[in-house]
Amino acid sequence: MRLRPQGVLLILCGAALLRIALFSELYLRYVKEGLRPYLVVSGVALIALGLVGMIRRDEVEDKDEDAPETHGGHGQDAHAGHDHDHTRNPRIAWLLTAPALALLLFPPPALGSYSAGREEARVAAQGTGTFPELPAGDPVDLTLGAFASRAEWDTGASMKGRTVRLTGFVTRDDDGTWYIARLLVTCCAADAQALKVQIRGADAPAADAWVTVTGTWHPTGKPGSDAARPVLDATSVKRVPAPSDPYEKR
Repeated sequence: MRLRPQGVLLILCGAALLRIALFSELYLRYVKEGLRPYLVVSGVALIALGLVGMIRRDEVEDKDEDAPETHGGHGQDAHAGHDHDHTRNPRIAWLLTAPALALLLFPPPALGSYSAGREEARVAAQGTGTFPELPAGDPVDLTLGAFASRAEWDTGASMKGRTVRLTGFVTRDDDGTWYIARLLVTCCAADAQALKVQIRGADAPAADAWVTVTGTWHPTGKPGSDAARPVLDATSVKRVPAPSDPYEKR
């Protein structure tokens, strides 16, 4: 079986899908957990198509080589020209396999501070209102979406006097203000929206570092107004490993 760029390209793309979806959890950087079976099936299908395409091409060429010559030498000349066309595989076509090989060896990272800093989305309840009380015990673990919703829309101030704990990656403004952020996905990384909570009272770690911040809610304005922003007065900031699934779910 001869190696051909079209078949190799399909096989490399299929292998990259299987690497991130079947043999690791890297797929969570790009899509939600429920899409894993579709990625695995797609990877197997691409590999199968690549192998079948190369095998069938070999069979066609073998038949052409075994074809009898026609009278007058015309068939011989045509056959020679036909063989020549088959062997003229542009070498530049092999360059197409480079991106697929890079995807297999170096999967792109999850979205981080660059995306969060350029697409801040307010994800909160529609309109102001009273939110349910937080669970008993301090600190209370909250998602960034839950904290932001209560900070911006909760007229009952359910977080007042409570210690909360948030986890996300670090992003910073040019003026030194820093936030922890996570990206909210509905389907995949392409529709990601940024959730950001401003941190006060602690020095900023490096951008894109994952941290767990413990502290208290800092009220900034009347719920539902533009002044109401998610802000946390930090009492501790701890570096943590990046989670296998870096995104918040809707």
